[in-house]
Amino acid sequence: MELGIVGRNYKRGGIMETIITAVISGLCVAIPSIIATISANKRNNDLVLYRINELDQKVHEHNNLIDRMYKIENRVTLLEENKKD
Repeated sequence: MELGIVGRNYKRGGIMETIITAVISGLCVAIPSIIATISANKRNNDLVLYRINELDQKVHEHNNLIDRMYKIENRVTLLEENKKD
């Protein structure tokens, strides 16, 4: 009677060895994969934060320009009114 691989291992008492080997093999694949994923996420997060900071700086510069232009437009309007008088 043929028992197959699992049956033969079980008959010899080696099923626990097979399970332990499978668990160790799984951990050897899972642990580096998890580490690589965490590392990639950290790099992506750092890049996103850098880009957000750059955009924030550009928005600040743009808003500063808008404020300056608004003041200049008011001065021009005042000068035009003074010139008419």
